[in-house]
Amino acid sequence: MTTTIKKEENRLTAYLSGRLDTAAAVKTAEDIQPLLEVSNTEIVLDCTDLEYISSSGLRIFLTIRKDAATKSNKVIVKNINADMRQVFIMTGFVSLFDIQ
Repeated sequence: MTTTIKKEENRLTAYLSGRLDTAAAVKTAEDIQPLLEVSNTEIVLDCTDLEYISSSGLRIFLTIRKDAATKSNKVIVKNINADMRQVFIMTGFVSLFDIQ
């Protein structure tokens, strides 16, 4: 699992690649720290290359969302695959995130 964060004007984009499972969650939580340190910013979670997300991964997404809500940040989740879309539907995450 790799996480690459790029800053583009008033936007931070995290490119997530691989499997965000329990084993990868600890490192990923550390890698996303810059997303939790900004205010008034659009945060994009680009899941183009994210193959799988576990409950630990979903918890990381929730952490980002909760933190963003307190800092006037907007969170957008982009390019989730069909399996992840089903997980987001079943867990109710579709109503929590702007999914593009």
